[in-house]
Amino acid sequence: MDELAYLSGLVAKGRMSRRDFLGRSAVLGLSVVAAGSLLSTAVRAEGPVRGGTIKVGMQGGASSDSLDPGLATNQVTAMVNHLWGETLVWLAPDGSPIPVLAEEWRSSPDAKTWTFKIRKGVQFHDGKTLTPDDVVATIERHSDENAKSGALGILKGIETVKADGDSVVFTLKEGNADMPFLMIDYHLVIQPNGGKDNPAAAIGTGPYSIVGSEAGVRYNAARFDGYWDSDKVGFAEQVEIVVINDATARIAAMQSGQVHMINRIEPKTVALLKNMQKVTIKNISGRGFYPFNMFCDTAPFDNADLRLALKYAMDRETMIDRILQGYGSLGNDTPINRAYPLYEEIEQRTYDPEKAAFHFKKSGHDGSILLRTSEVAFPGAVDAAVLYQESAKKAGIEIEVKREPGDGYWSNVWNVQPFATSYWGGRPTQDQMYSTGYISTADWNDTRFKNEAFDKLVIAARAELDEAKRRAMYRDMSVMMRDEGGLIVPMFNDFIDGVSESIQGWVDNPAGELMNGDAPLRCWLSA
Repeated sequence: MDELAYLSGLVAKGRMSRRDFLGRSAVLGLSVVAAGSLLSTAVRAEGPVRGGTIKVGMQGGASSDSLDPGLATNQVTAMVNHLWGETLVWLAPDGSPIPVLAEEWRSSPDAKTWTFKIRKGVQFHDGKTLTPDDVVATIERHSDENAKSGALGILKGIETVKADGDSVVFTLKEGNADMPFLMIDYHLVIQPNGGKDNPAAAIGTGPYSIVGSEAGVRYNAARFDGYWDSDKVGFAEQVEIVVINDATARIAAMQSGQVHMINRIEPKTVALLKNMQKVTIKNISGRGFYPFNMFCDTAPFDNADLRLALKYAMDRETMIDRILQGYGSLGNDTPINRAYPLYEEIEQRTYDPEKAAFHFKKSGHDGSILLRTSEVAFPGAVDAAVLYQESAKKAGIEIEVKREPGDGYWSNVWNVQPFATSYWGGRPTQDQMYSTGYISTADWNDTRFKNEAFDKLVIAARAELDEAKRRAMYRDMSVMMRDEGGLIVPMFNDFIDGVSESIQGWVDNPAGELMNGDAPLRCWLSA
């Protein structure tokens, strides 16, 4: 073990490759799991190394992207937000809420009044000091429907927000036991005066400031010397995010060393990357899912029988086998899975061509159904759409698959066209997931599911402090979505990333890909 400890120290110092260490460990009789654990311990003991430029190759960016955090719709813009901005609360890898710009919080017994104490001495990139008024202004801006913020849905339960000394006090319309989790939302980056003056200026409190920005192409960030928590994040001198929407090009960039990490590796290419030297595959299951969205208020999808026909026409098991190749789990036409703490089982929907044909005939629809997709919707989305086309054909349902350009997909197709593929990374809690995407008033209601009974259940569960009752309510919501909603969820995906062995400090985070967008902030380059 002394020799292994010595060798693991060499890896931590960047003087030996991870691959060589694992090979030597095997010769000495240590399992891969045990060797990996020893190596992780050595890296942590050695501590972060400062300097260098971390380069990230990302799928998901578009020329229509904005630096306004409220308008972030994909993983590229979300990660860029993480570089320059911060929220009141951070979601730790274990799922717990961690104080960031809020030092602490407390609630009234009925969970209707929440007080967040704002951290003092925090500096914005423009030299101004963070105040509770900036927090209030941020919440006000994102609560304004004209701002088109992706956080609008989760803020509708706020009655008032005001500064009180060094704190911000939220008064809610109804009690909400999950209030701290709402403040994690990546749209709610705290900006000077809430960003009301220039929301796309990218002025925040984060460890990096944006020094170059070309939407859909690349972003450059430099370490902010005035950052308040530099011992924990922001170790690289610079971070560069390059938009590489083509899967083959991303892998080539990883293989050639042009980038240190890439997201959204297609399961069918995992074996290829595993054979590459100096590249490690990171995969973890979580709340992310790959949906086929139908607008419940748009013909022909406003017909409940047609929606059921299309749900029964989905061969979920084959979809998982061929598209995810084991890197995922079965979906059930709801956005909630076992990764959520208050999850309750409901009967699993299965592929049934006969039931699909029955409901399709009952719907009265005649002719083909247009499904739009793109390679940026999710890894393997085009292949998944073709596979769905084949399974639906066995039920007598003709699906026309239209492949859309990747650039502009999130502004021109998603949440615009009535039947399209998409992806969601999930949210920390069931309430936040439903409030963001499925209550009637949600700005991101991408299935146009508008059900008064469902809305009432969401609000009631939000204020319910009895866990057993709350679980039962969430189970009822899942059943309603499965049977009445416009959401087809064949599968929940693993997040699969490729990481160079020169990247240290990696911690798996089930909340999202590339450590939930935090990898370039919390990792460092080996010496």
